[in-house]
Amino acid sequence: MTGTKDWTDWHRSYADPDSALSQRLRVVRGFLQDWLDERPERPLTVVSACAGQADDLLGVLSQRADASGVRVTLIEYDQRNVDIAAAGAERAGLSVAALCADAGELASYAGAVPADLVLMAGVFGNISDADVRGTIAALPQLCAADATVIWTRTRRDPDLTPQIREWFAAAGFAERAFTAPEEVLFAVGVNQFAGVPQPLPAAGTLFRFLN
Repeated sequence: MTGTKDWTDWHRSYADPDSALSQRLRVVRGFLQDWLDERPERPLTVVSACAGQADDLLGVLSQRADASGVRVTLIEYDQRNVDIAAAGAERAGLSVAALCADAGELASYAGAVPADLVLMAGVFGNISDADVRGTIAALPQLCAADATVIWTRTRRDPDLTPQIREWFAAAGFAERAFTAPEEVLFAVGVNQFAGVPQPLPAAGTLFRFLN
């Protein structure tokens, strides 16, 4: 993980319900709700890369009676965000592992995968195009059979989302949903893994943050 952006301060945009980030959060939460409704079997395993303060997962799980059957691992580099997420999970009575680690390193996922849901919200817009492609190609190492990946990406020019959707298909993922509202620049995709899960290497790099 590299960069100098204040990722704790970044979350302040969620305080404005009309901000693009708040709108994106509502879309991601909607897809999380749908996924949980469609997967009544328990337990389920979820891993969130670059989880921040986990507003998406905690906002959904805190409202569900079946949350105890969902094992969540948050991987976040900023210790302040880790502490905020852990405190939020404790207040909501949720059992969540909040790890201060670099989600760009495969070793950070040891013990958390294979996952039934991999959340890549706020990742693809902060790494190089080559790293986006490489990360997607490596997702079978994080996914259980039939796993779902929820991802986000800005559509600011040059819009990479058409290529991202193609890269998911090439990696063995079927597209379940793709939302790109006209009035904002974000996009949210949902893809289901149709391939064979691969073992997680002991070491290796998925991506490096640019911001």
